[in-house]
Amino acid sequence: METRLLEYFVAVASELSVTEAARRLYAAQSTVSAGLRSLEAELGVQLLRRTTQNVQLTTAGEELLANTQQIIDAVERLRTLASETASGQRGRLTLGTFTGQDLVHDLPAALRVFRTRHPHIDLRLVLSERGSTGFAEDLVRGRLDVAFFALAPPPELDVVKLLEAPFVALVEPSHPLAADTVVSLAQLAPEPWIDSPAGYGHRVGVEHALAEHRLRRQVVAEVADLLAIPKYVATGMGVAVVPDIIDSSGCVKLAIAEPMTPWIVNLATRQNAAERPAVAALIDVLLSHRLPTTASAQQAHGTPSR
Repeated sequence: METRLLEYFVAVASELSVTEAARRLYAAQSTVSAGLRSLEAELGVQLLRRTTQNVQLTTAGEELLANTQQIIDAVERLRTLASETASGQRGRLTLGTFTGQDLVHDLPAALRVFRTRHPHIDLRLVLSERGSTGFAEDLVRGRLDVAFFALAPPPELDVVKLLEAPFVALVEPSHPLAADTVVSLAQLAPEPWIDSPAGYGHRVGVEHALAEHRLRRQVVAEVADLLAIPKYVATGMGVAVVPDIIDSSGCVKLAIAEPMTPWIVNLATRQNAAERPAVAALIDVLLSHRLPTTASAQQAHGTPSR
């Protein structure tokens, strides 16, 4: 059985589209379709139900998908080990990052060190329009190797903690709440809010806290750059709740009365991906280049936790 046929299956199952899978694999659509038919014939079972409108996994396809990904990962590990034996580490890693990266560490310096140590590994940095929520899917589907991740991880991911920070409220100096030192979510909820887009880890944490207290709010501006949110608050456009490591110049910072789960930033991979030497090396470099603001954060050591 050819590994590329398994890769066709995983890509189509991930995208639920032969066209998108072919684009992702840099292959002709006809080649992918023929490969799927060949794989199904070899296995003696239908993996995908294809129509002119859509593609769906069959029951057999759903059951075999996870094992198929494990086989591909095992073959990739074998190739990596063979490559290392012959001429050192080679390949490409894709890293999911976010616009508030400077809060965590000096990423350019870290990646420079990695490239110096591993010159045959190419690096690709990507953002997600859906923040950590999008990264979770991309990691599980194999589109990313490592990602900075600010959500409670699903069981399919392994994580190493980088940073933990409490949430605080921000208001502009002339706001009626600015005279207080502590504010409740109930007091903030009726105000217009500035927040990250839906799916970002920071916003998910805030919305979870509001939902726990059955509070609703109106987000009047979505700002993808977490570091820029205080600038919008300072104009009087709205209030915000942010991790307490952001420069809040121009705003009044208030403690939040209700307990909130802190903002946690992890390095995340698909389960057992850190067994790949290149992935493990990238994680080690990223951990070693945390900024001083993260030095006191709790960090998992040794094997990543699930």
